[in-house]
Amino acid sequence: MSLADCFRLRVLAIRLKRLLDVIGASMALVPLAAPLLVVALAIRLDSKGPAFFRQERVGRDGSTFRMWKLRTMTEVRATPTEPDRLRQDDARITRVGRALRAASFDELPQLVNVLRGEMSLVGPRPALVYQVAAYDGEQRRRLEMRPGLTSLAVVKGRNALPWEERIRLDVWYVDHWSLGLDARILFRTLWKVLVRHEGVYGPEGRNDPFVGSQEVRTREGGT
Repeated sequence: MSLADCFRLRVLAIRLKRLLDVIGASMALVPLAAPLLVVALAIRLDSKGPAFFRQERVGRDGSTFRMWKLRTMTEVRATPTEPDRLRQDDARITRVGRALRAASFDELPQLVNVLRGEMSLVGPRPALVYQVAAYDGEQRRRLEMRPGLTSLAVVKGRNALPWEERIRLDVWYVDHWSLGLDARILFRTLWKVLVRHEGVYGPEGRNDPFVGSQEVRTREGGT
């Protein structure tokens, strides 16, 4: 098979991936619409603030977009510019938010981002702007595909993995992507994330944000 044939097949596969994203997100949102509205009402009754919030994230090729989530905290920064070290026992997490995070239900509004073409069902998780600013050249390669609702790094350990390992898995996914791989990741997500609730928090119940090189960690007060 010639290089041109390989290129055409990849373009066709990427278009098919987009079609499957639209079909999958549409089919998921229909049965989830009523539960999402009920949860949104519970969030409003549980604490002050909107039920949903949008946060600026970095998408494919470095473009930015507003990612949707259900609000799980009393204080949510829409455009964070520095690391925020969230802990499992963080007082900012609401009662409803704690349950949503455990079940990863707070991420489901991102199906709207999938429909809009800003995200895919499977792909590297969307990063924050300050995180991307700290990437080296190899790490930036994770931006070559649309960010995903779930990812290879999510099913391999999620927040239990060091950031460098998560990004390495993302780059591997970009290099080895296929529709079959996407199907396996989606299946494993159902088991590891939605059933077993693995990797919601990192070691010692703490989620560390990616801050790049050792020099950046020092500047931000990390270790």
